[in-house]
Amino acid sequence: MEEIVTTGRRKTAVARVRMSQEGEGQVTINSKTLEEYFPSEALRSIVLRPLLLTERLKGISIRGRVVGGGIVAQAGALSHGVSRALIKMDAALRGALKKEGLLRRDSRMKERKKYGQKGARKRFQFSKR
Repeated sequence: MEEIVTTGRRKTAVARVRMSQEGEGQVTINSKTLEEYFPSEALRSIVLRPLLLTERLKGISIRGRVVGGGIVAQAGALSHGVSRALIKMDAALRGALKKEGLLRRDSRMKERKKYGQKGARKRFQFSKR
C-alpha cells in the first residue's frame, strides 16, 4: 500500500503526517523517535490515541513533521493528522474516531492583546487619583 499524507492542526501548530502499513510500528517526528520528541507519557498518549482506539498500533509506521505552537499543541496536531490518515486508509474507522472527537480540529486560539490594555482581557491598574 502507498503512503498516506494528511495534515493536522491545533492552535498554531501544523503537522504533516505520512502513514504507511509497511513497517514495525515505529513513530518518527521531526527525525526523532516519539520518546525523544515527547518526553512526557501524557503527550505520547495524545499522539497514539487514534491508533490505540482503532487497535492499529502494530504494523503502521508514522513519520510526522510538526512546526509552530507549543509541545502540547504539536501533540494535538499530530493526533488530528493521524486520525485523518486512518480514515483515508480505512473509511470504516470514521464512526469510532468521530465519536471520540478526534476528527474535529480544535479551533481554540489565544485571544489577541487589545490596545490600551495589559492583555486580551486584563486591564492596566486603575488609579482614581
